[in-house]
Amino acid sequence: MGVVSPATPRFIYVIALGSNRRGRHGSPREAIDAALERIGEVRAVSPIIVTAPIGPSIRRFANAAALIETAESPPTLLARLKRIERAMGRRAGRRWGARVIDIDIVLWSGGVWRSRALSIPHAFWAQRGFVLTPLAAIVPDWRDPRSGRTIRQMSSLVDRRRPST
Repeated sequence: MGVVSPATPRFIYVIALGSNRRGRHGSPREAIDAALERIGEVRAVSPIIVTAPIGPSIRRFANAAALIETAESPPTLLARLKRIERAMGRRAGRRWGARVIDIDIVLWSGGVWRSRALSIPHAFWAQRGFVLTPLAAIVPDWRDPRSGRTIRQMSSLVDRRRPST
């Protein structure tokens, strides 16, 4: 990376991290810590929570969220995060299967981003307590660029039991 001048724009990103398989860095919690170290420019990290898996995986997930600051555009950051996943042992495979590390861009200071390879906000973030709970710990007042709701409001909505029909 080149030298960042004062005129270089900086962006804030909220990323979600998850792991449910041991890797070369150790336990899922240790994998999250190792990923954060590789990502760098971390401004805040949520506590790590343990959640039940979605889909066919039987292993529980360690999940966290982080606030990072970088001059990278969304596609550039996505490419770097995917390289980190591969370097840490992430293998292509079944959706929702066991994984050493999963790193997703959830939100960014630029609002909405849409391309063939990337959507910000993340497509399913608002329906996932395992994303919203860690986010609420570090950015409770960040607003969804689509609905205008805060993370705190969205977290309380996703956790609220829905009436049975």
